[in-house]
Amino acid sequence: MMLRDKLLARLAESCGAPDHQRLAAEVLGIRGAPPDLARRLIAQALVVEDRSEAWRRAGERICAAAPATTGVYILRDESGRALYVGKAVNLRRRLRAHFAARTWRALKADQARAAQAEWIEVGSELEALMREQALIGELQPVVNVQVGAPRLDTRAIPPALVRDVIVVVPSVEADSAELVCARADGAWLIQRTRRNGADLAVHTKRLLRFFTSAMRRGFEGGALAPIVFSWLAVRGADATRLDPHDHLRVRLEAVLRDEELFVARVDQRARDHDDRT
Repeated sequence: MMLRDKLLARLAESCGAPDHQRLAAEVLGIRGAPPDLARRLIAQALVVEDRSEAWRRAGERICAAAPATTGVYILRDESGRALYVGKAVNLRRRLRAHFAARTWRALKADQARAAQAEWIEVGSELEALMREQALIGELQPVVNVQVGAPRLDTRAIPPALVRDVIVVVPSVEADSAELVCARADGAWLIQRTRRNGADLAVHTKRLLRFFTSAMRRGFEGGALAPIVFSWLAVRGADATRLDPHDHLRVRLEAVLRDEELFVARVDQRARDHDDRT
């Protein structure tokens, strides 16, 4: 029986005249509390348990709807205020960890108010990293530690990697790729393009404007490019990348039409599917 149920049952048995000191001792394990304090402790325990039950039900609903894919998620309270932004290789598994019963007692007060969630599915770890940081900067969620834009001088990045670059990563759409663009000055951009080249002409023009034009308005805000550089230095060392200043359209078209591009990702998805089934 849950603590809340025990308290309510004992209060019902008291017929309107509960012995709060006895309840505090026998149910809460708090002995010797004065009558007024014991009454407040019982009332507070009921409130906490009510919140716990609401939080548990919200978690069950959220986790049941969450996909088992890579993405970024936002936890919100009942009013829609952003509480927490996070990323995950498997959204459902990560959200289940958020709402696991063992985490309740250690939750921050704001995070315990989580009542709803939304997510953005992505095709790669790099895109998840970028989307997460962009959303934290945009929404200023109360539970996340606000550390400001990433800085090059706090990351172990080889100087050779700090240059204009386009990283080609998988998209959540199977027929497309995500072009994660980073400038040496810190600016960034993510462009989705179809691998058959149908929209390559217009997208190439946009990328060139991002890298070379003095008219750079309308692109992503925030200097998040250091995330790209540090990812390339470690986990993304083998990622496909292009120099945007070297025959961009020709090289990009060749890369996108390569049948071996993202083969490892396809194989991994097949293994993940086999594990689930």
